[in-house]
Parts: sequence; structure tokens; C-alpha cells
Amino acid sequence: MGSMTKTSYQTGNNVTVIGDGECSREVFEEALRFAPDLIAADGGAARALGWGHMPARVIGDMDSLAPSDRKRLPPGAIITLAEQETSDFDKVLRVVQAPLILGVGLLGGRIDHALASLATLARAQPGRVVLLTDRDVTFHVPPGLDLALPPGSWFSLFPMAPVRVTASGLVWPLDDLALQPEGRIGTSNRVDDSGRVGLRVTGAGLLAIVPRAALQTVLAALRQVA
Repeated sequence: MGSMTKTSYQTGNNVTVIGDGECSREVFEEALRFAPDLIAADGGAARALGWGHMPARVIGDMDSLAPSDRKRLPPGAIITLAEQETSDFDKVLRVVQAPLILGVGLLGGRIDHALASLATLARAQPGRVVLLTDRDVTFHVPPGLDLALPPGSWFSLFPMAPVRVTASGLVWPLDDLALQPEGRIGTSNRVDDSGRVGLRVTGAGLLAIVPRAALQTVLAALRQVA
């Protein structure tokens, strides 16, 4: 099967992207409930097909898509971007235009692959992409965000670039603090008794990491600032 000549995919629906990293079927099915259009990043197509789901597109450099899986895809489903300088997840974000992208199978497994996915997330438009694992929800924080979360739940911030952050509603609040990857970070915090977290960020590249149970709350809050 040949590659598509059209290298774009546009939809008014939210999109689930599945990679070939570790991912449970439960998490995959949960993502699809919020983001029904399915895109596979290269070898992620194998897992989607194995679980009975046909991706609308398979995007990547096609170095890990097995010939047997390729044959199962309909004509025009593959978008090949042959360069090796970026990850398949990065390629997906360049191709797909959707209100929100929910990624699974992108943080599990090898640490280098997870770091590549986090770097791509930090370059993406804040609030546009959310990564989901069995345990965590990770997203690029927009300039202003308010979240209602259970008191005592853990809440982490990690800067992928220098930023300034004010965060209220945490056991250890941040008051216009400078955060940077090689300096001060904001991991292992907790939501205080108010149950309401407010974030104000100057600069791009701040990632928030919260429990998976907060997925619906996170998506609702990001819709408010979209």
C-alpha cells in the first residue's frame, strides 16, 4: 500500500493517538470515550487493530509498521513522513488538526521514548494535547487554568523550559516563582483543603501531572480556556 499524497487530517472531533509504548486496553478505551477519532503513530496501529479498532490514519516514518498490519489498513490510511529527525508523535501533531488530542501508549516503556514525547508535548500548543497512562494525566499548562480536584490528591508541575508560575490551592503554593528544568521544579505537591487549584504561567513549557482519575476534570477545564 502506498503513502498518501495528502499529508493532513482535519476533524471537528477530539482525537485519540495511540503509540506503540506500554498501554492498557482500559486506558485506550477510556481515551476513545472522550476522543472518538483514532489515529495511530506508526507501530501503534498494531495494538489498535489487535483490540478491534481501525485507525482513521497511521502517521509516522513507517519503520515499525509490520507488513501484515499494513495490509489490513484501508487505501489512503497511511501518511508517511520519512525524515528521522522527529518522533512519530511529533509527526502526528504536525499532521492532525483537531480541537484536542488525547495520547496513549506514548509515555510507557523506554525512558528515551517517554522523554521524546514529553519534549513534543512541551512544544505543542498549551492545552491542546493531553497524555494518559494507567496512573497519570499530563498536559502543557496554558497561561491561566483553574481546576477542581479532590483535597489531598497529588499534583506535580515540571518545567521543560524556564517559566514563572503562581499556583494557589496547593499545600505548598507558588508565588511568582521561577521554575526551570535544571533548577527549581514543582513536583510532588498536593491539593489543599479548598479543592481548587489556580495556575497562572508566564512562558511556555510547563507540564502538569495529576492522577488519572482527574482526566474528565482536566479536559473540562482545558475546554474553558480553548
